[in-house]
Amino acid sequence: MVRSFGKKHFTVDVRKSIVRGHELCAHPKILATRFGCSSSQIYRILKDNRDDSRDRNILRACREDPRRTSTDIQVFVTSPNEPVPSRKTIGRRLQVAGLHRRRPVKKPLVSLKNRKARVEWAKQHLSWGPREWANHIWSDESKFNLFGTDGIQWIRRPIGSRYAPQYQFPTVKHGGGSVMVWGCFSDTSMGPLKRIVGTMDRYVYEDILENTMRPWARANLGRSWVFRQDN
Repeated sequence: MVRSFGKKHFTVDVRKSIVRGHELCAHPKILATRFGCSSSQIYRILKDNRDDSRDRNILRACREDPRRTSTDIQVFVTSPNEPVPSRKTIGRRLQVAGLHRRRPVKKPLVSLKNRKARVEWAKQHLSWGPREWANHIWSDESKFNLFGTDGIQWIRRPIGSRYAPQYQFPTVKHGGGSVMVWGCFSDTSMGPLKRIVGTMDRYVYEDILENTMRPWARANLGRSWVFRQDN
């Protein structure tokens, strides 16, 4: 690849030689004489090399820890004799590299030990079919808001129209309330839906299993069934 600087063309190897010479404390004027170009061209090559090195450090800082903010990356890439890149510059470099700001997906907190155990369990059951899973019961809890949503909502609107009614979301005091329910199902049928009043603690959970899930399981699956908790 050849890059052009004014009237002089430099190959990648020549550019590397110029940078290497500068690292060995050769003055830009000496390098200009040696490579037959102006001092300004040498300074341009050295600046581009610093910018490229800084950009690589910015990307490395983000990839090593995606939670780093622009301020954190500033500290990571700044060296004593180099100018501090602005947060906007850092943001632009990351966007050009395809690293855009996004909200992380939420997931249950699972330890590394349990993750390995789950993967191993899944591998052991890869060959199972509908017959093996037929007597298994699955359950989960869900919350239903009576008004609105807990999630983030987005709109697209023209500049200056923030308070226009069509671009607003109505709210009520205290969130409007919600209903928490527990439910289960098997291969053959849906189980009962149990409303949870108050906090779901171990005592409420045990009561649901004993007085809601167990009677339904015996009535629909007999005595040969396996309950899979939602964890």
